[in-house]
Parts: sequence; structure tokens; C-alpha cells
Amino acid sequence: MISTDVVIVGAGPCGLFQVFELGLLGLKAEVVDSIRLPGGQCTELYPDKPIYDIPAIPVCTGEELTQALLKQIEPFAPGMHLGEEVQVVRKQDEDTFFVETSAGTQFTAKAIVVAAGVGSFQPRQIRATNSEDFEGSALHYRVRDPSQFHGKRLVILGGGDSALDWVLELAGKAERITLVHRRDEYRAMPDSVTRMKKLVADGVIDEILNAKATAFNGEDGILRSVVIESKDGESVEVEADHALVFFGLAPKLGPIAEWGLDINRKTINVDTEKFETNVPGIYAVGDINFYPGKKKLILCGFHEAALAAFAIKQRIEPDKKVHVQYTTTSPIMHERLGVEGTG
Repeated sequence: MISTDVVIVGAGPCGLFQVFELGLLGLKAEVVDSIRLPGGQCTELYPDKPIYDIPAIPVCTGEELTQALLKQIEPFAPGMHLGEEVQVVRKQDEDTFFVETSAGTQFTAKAIVVAAGVGSFQPRQIRATNSEDFEGSALHYRVRDPSQFHGKRLVILGGGDSALDWVLELAGKAERITLVHRRDEYRAMPDSVTRMKKLVADGVIDEILNAKATAFNGEDGILRSVVIESKDGESVEVEADHALVFFGLAPKLGPIAEWGLDINRKTINVDTEKFETNVPGIYAVGDINFYPGKKKLILCGFHEAALAAFAIKQRIEPDKKVHVQYTTTSPIMHERLGVEGTG
């Protein structure tokens, strides 16, 4: 069990900046995100696209912004729990919450900040006959233990970085790999595509383009083969022990919808003083929240994170006045940041 001041749900820009604002006030944070890298949408959807509206930064990519935020929060050493989804949130007593993730990580916290952007990113599901019969046994949307595929016949479906990364990782370790992509061009990094094509040319893996999986055959959760159908309607049955599906990620509200929060379509209603939800002690910042005049901009989320941090500090220490101190001159801030003052 991890005891902390605040659990932050979401490692996007607003969640990372929330760590910073809490840290300045002397509060410890643990960050949980369902995707495997920090950065949220910036990392998952547009890591290389330019962003022009971050104050004092004329232009940066989503990846550059994420790395800068990670550097900024280093003095506060937050716990980072990536590839985990918060599934359980309940009041433990009047002052603390119990939080548990999909990986079984447990926390006690005095406050929770939901900074989940447009929700948790969930793998896009395949639509094929009998596919649901093999989920969790032979049909996989994430790879948790690569060794389970060693010596097995694999069908890998997808044309992005995840699909090709696992083709390259498992080539030579699996008995056979068949890569299936619904188009004839890949969305992955050019170097990965080049390396994959060489494996095809060398006969190490098989490649089927302009095609999709239409059926899964087997019984009792044990996969025997996958039916692949081309765009012109021709079908081929590929023997397989496992199928790995990488069709990208789609945002969904997920378990957040079950926490008793005041949901407004796919957002959470908050006030504009503390950015607190209808549940005392649970706050929401960034794209996930809603209030009159809400604008879904990163810089607005940064403002919300600052005010939420002050509100959380006041909640945790109700008998003390929370003073605004400036990082330029405050010795306390300098100590927390690990920098020397200007005198």
C-alpha cells in the first residue's frame, strides 16, 4: 500500500503540471495512466506535431512538451504507474481515499485529481467472427509477457508502430509470424518498415496487405487459425496459436463513470474556484472537466492545476492559511525545487 497526499489520474500535460504545482506546496503525488508512456494525447496522438500556444514557447512538439514537463517535476520525484488503469476509488474515511489500479497497485490518498484528458485510452477492438471467444487467452491487445509468444505461430494485425515493433521484437523468437495490414502503406517509423520488409524478403515473416481478419477458429479459448480476407473477397486460413491486435487506441471515460461523479456527457462538472467535483476531495483538471466557458486548451488546464493545488493544500491543512509564494524569491520554494536563491 502506497500512502501519498494526492493520486493524479492521467499523465498528460495537465497531470504532469499538477505534480509541479502540488510539489511547490510541499505535497507528494503519485501518477497513474493507462498508456505506457507519459504525455497523454501529446505522446499517443501527435508526438511530432507542432504546438504553438504554450506560453513563452513559440513552438514545440508534443514529445518536447512532455519531456520538458518531466524535467520540471524531477525535484518532486512523483511515483509513475504507467500501463495501469485506476479501477477502484472509494472513501476510506472522511479524510482519505482508497485507490486501486488494474495491476493491483493500492494507494491511500488525501485527494484525487482526475487529469484524464478525453478519458482513458483503450485498445480499439477487432470485429471478427468468434473473436470474443479468444480474448484473454489467444487474442491480445497488449503484450504483457513477450516470452509467452516464443515458439508460437502468431498473426499480428495492424500497420502502426506498435504492430511493427512487436513484429521486430518477436521475429526469430516466434515459430512463425504473419503480419496483416488492411492497407498497402504503413503508419510506422520508416526505419521499422524497412527492417520489417527485409524480414519478409528473407523469408523470416509473412506479410499480407490490403486484408483483414474476418474469423477466428478454435475451441475452449485455444486458437487454431485466423481467416484473412483480402479486399477483392478472397480468403486464406492462417494457422495461429495467438493473434496480436494493434489498431490504435480510442478514448473512453472507462471506470471514471462509476465513481459517483457528476458526469456531463463525457466530461466531469467542476466549480471554478477549486476545480473540485461534486465529491469533496476529488478534483478534475484539463479536457476531462466542464464548467461554463470551458475551453479545451493545455494552457487553461495549467491554470486549473494551479488553483486545484491550492485548494488541495487547504483541504489537507484546513487550519493553516495557504500563502502565495513566488518561485523567484521564496527560500521555501527554492528548497523544494533544489535550487539556490538569488539573494
